[in-house]
Amino acid sequence: MSLEGRLKRTLRDAFGLETLRPGQQQAIERVLGGRAVLAVMPTGAGKSLCYQLPALMLPGRTVVISPLIALMKDQQEKLSAIGVHAVQFNSHVPADEIRAGEAALCDGSARIVFTTPERLADPAFLGLLTQRRTSLLVVDEAHCISQWGHDFRPAFLDIEMALEKLGRPPVLALTATASEEVAADIMKRLGIPQGGWIDTGTYRANLHYAVEQLADEDEKLRRALALVRSSQGSGIVYAATVRAAEAVHDALRDAGQSVGLYHGRRAAADRRQAQDAFMAGEVRVMVATNAFGMGIDKPDIRFVLHYQMPPALDAYYQESGRAGRDGAPSSCTLLYLRRDKAVQQFFLGGRYPAQEEFEAVYRALQARPGDDAGITLAQLRQELPIPRNKLRVALSLLRGSRILATLPDGSIHLQRRDMTSEALRALATGYRDRRVQDREALDRMVFYAETGQCRWQVLLAYLEGEAPAERCGTCDNCRRIARHEAALAAASAARIERAPLRRPATRRMRAPAFALRQPVKVRRYGEGQVVSADAASITVEFADGSRRCFLPAYVEALRRA
Repeated sequence: MSLEGRLKRTLRDAFGLETLRPGQQQAIERVLGGRAVLAVMPTGAGKSLCYQLPALMLPGRTVVISPLIALMKDQQEKLSAIGVHAVQFNSHVPADEIRAGEAALCDGSARIVFTTPERLADPAFLGLLTQRRTSLLVVDEAHCISQWGHDFRPAFLDIEMALEKLGRPPVLALTATASEEVAADIMKRLGIPQGGWIDTGTYRANLHYAVEQLADEDEKLRRALALVRSSQGSGIVYAATVRAAEAVHDALRDAGQSVGLYHGRRAAADRRQAQDAFMAGEVRVMVATNAFGMGIDKPDIRFVLHYQMPPALDAYYQESGRAGRDGAPSSCTLLYLRRDKAVQQFFLGGRYPAQEEFEAVYRALQARPGDDAGITLAQLRQELPIPRNKLRVALSLLRGSRILATLPDGSIHLQRRDMTSEALRALATGYRDRRVQDREALDRMVFYAETGQCRWQVLLAYLEGEAPAERCGTCDNCRRIARHEAALAAASAARIERAPLRRPATRRMRAPAFALRQPVKVRRYGEGQVVSADAASITVEFADGSRRCFLPAYVEALRRA
C-alpha cells in the first residue's frame, strides 16, 4: 500500500477522520518523509494530530516536549482510549506511574512519550530515552525556545543538547504564534530549514474583538462584572497581577457568579482543583493570571475578558485565542486603563539581568576551582543576591553559548574560563536588543487598545507582517465604522428625497476636516491634537500622552495658537 493510502487508512481507523485540515497534510507528509517542520497554526487547528498520526506510522517512538502538564494528561487519556500506549513524565505524575513509564521506555512498548523540557534535561532520563530509537521529536509551544518569543523559557534551550544525544531525529515544532523573528530563531535552534516553515495563518473569523476604554479602576471593575453577567457560556477573565485577579474573583463571587481562581501563588493542589472544575463545567468563569490557559483544550469557551492588558499582541492573541475553539462565535474584550501600561513596564524591568548581574554570575562560576564537580542552582542562588528569574536567564545565555554545561548530576560546570568583560558585554547585547523589542511590543499593544482601525487588521499586521485589505466587519471598530457609514448613507438618502425634483442633489455630507496636529477639544477628555483622521474616526493625543479614538462629531476643532 502507498504512503498516501496508509495515511488515509490510519486517519480513518485510529481517529475516525476522513480528511485533514489545511496545513495538517503538509506537516504530516513532511514528517513522514523524515524532514523537519515548523508548523504555525491557530489554536483549535488540530496541531496534536500532526504528531499523533505520524507516531502511529513511524517505526520508533515519538517524544513530545511540552510545558503543558495538564495537556499531557488529557492527550495521554485520549490516546489510551484509541489503544495507543502513551506515557508522561512530569512533576505531577505519581512515583508508581513514573516507574511504570520508565519500564515502558526500556521495553519499547511506549509509542508516545510526553515530557517537560526540565525532565528532558535530566541526564538519567535522557539516558533511558537513548536506549531505543526516537523517530520523531516534537516541540510543542515552540515559541518558548525563542528568546524573542513572548513565553521564553530557559529550560527549552536544553532541547538542542538533547537532540544530539537522541541522534538528531526529525523535529516537528508546533506553535500558534510566531513572528518572523521568532520563527527564524526556532528554526535556527532546532535545525529546521526555511522550506520547513508551514504557516496556515492566524485569522479566526469566529473571534470578535473589542476594547473598552475606561476612566478609573472602579469603573473597570463595574464593567467587568456587567460583561461577565451578560455573557453566555463559560469564559476566562485574565489579570496581569495576582492582586487584580483576586479582587476580580472576589467581586464576581460576591455577585453570585460561578467562578474559580488560578494563579501561580496558589498551592498546586488548589490550582489543579480549580482547573478541573472549570474544564468539567462545574464553574462557569475562571479568573486567572497568564499562568493559566496555555494548551487548555476546552472548546466551548464563549468569552475571554482581559481585565488588564498583556505585554504584547502575540501574548494577547494566544490568550484571547482560547475562546471559540469549537468554531462558534466568541467575544474577546480588553478593558483598557492607560495606567495598566505601567504594570507591564514593571514586569519587563525585572525580566532580564543587568550587565553587572550577568557578569556576577559568570565571575561566581569562574571563581570556583577548575576541577570542581559543579555547583547546583540552589547553591548559586545562596551565593548571589540575584532574583531567580534573572539568574535562570543569565545561565541560559551562558549555556546557549556553550560557556557552561550541565553535568550528569544536574549541577552547573563552567567550560570556558577565559571570558573577558568585553566578551561578556558583547554576549549580553542580545538582551539589550530584546529590551528594546519588548518596549516596542508594549507600545504596539497600547496602539491596539487606542486605535480606531479594524482590530484584526492590527493583529495580523503584527503577527504576520501584513494587514489584510479587507476589514473583518465584526470587531467593535468595524461595527462602529459600519454604523457611521450607514448613518451617512441614510442622511444622504433623506436629503435627496426631500430635495425638489427640479434641483438635483449635488452636495454630500462630509465628515469635519481635521489636519494632522490640529488642536482639538473633546468633551470630558479636554484638549489635545489630531494624530490621525479619516471620514470615520479621529485619533487624538492628549497632554498626558494618551491617545483615544472618537467619532468626528465628538471632536471640536480649535484655532491654532
